[in-house]
Amino acid sequence: MTYENLDAKLINALLGDGRASLRSLADDLDVSVTTVSNHLKDLEDAGVINGYTPIVDYDELGYDVTAVLQLKVEGNSLPDITDRMRAHKQMVSVYEVTGDYDIFAVGKFRDTDDMNNLIKTLLGDADIKESSTSVVLNAAAEHEQFELDINEE
Repeated sequence: MTYENLDAKLINALLGDGRASLRSLADDLDVSVTTVSNHLKDLEDAGVINGYTPIVDYDELGYDVTAVLQLKVEGNSLPDITDRMRAHKQMVSVYEVTGDYDIFAVGKFRDTDDMNNLIKTLLGDADIKESSTSVVLNAAAEHEQFELDINEE
């Protein structure tokens, strides 16, 4: 058995079933459990795999409002604002971006009042110059990951 592309195959297998046992991964990939274990540890140590997490459907838990917040901030306060945004537990993604705004953030809220309370808190921050909020009508794709290409020769 050649180990070429084994890491990519292992990642793809975990994308299909993140709870797969080492034994089932080894069987699927036609390698030993020790080989899978060693490659998995190497991928974790290298930071390629950063944990194993369930995919939560927040709508099912009552967080029916998803909002995209765009913020313009004072230039040197960008790291502080991104840290503060990350500190809000309902912010599921926070990005520093190029363009008209400095930060894009995605949040999950129970209702529009919940969303409005966070927006008012943010607007009270002197380092935030401007904000724009869009409410998501339909999540066409969310939490998507993609399989890696495997070059079979």
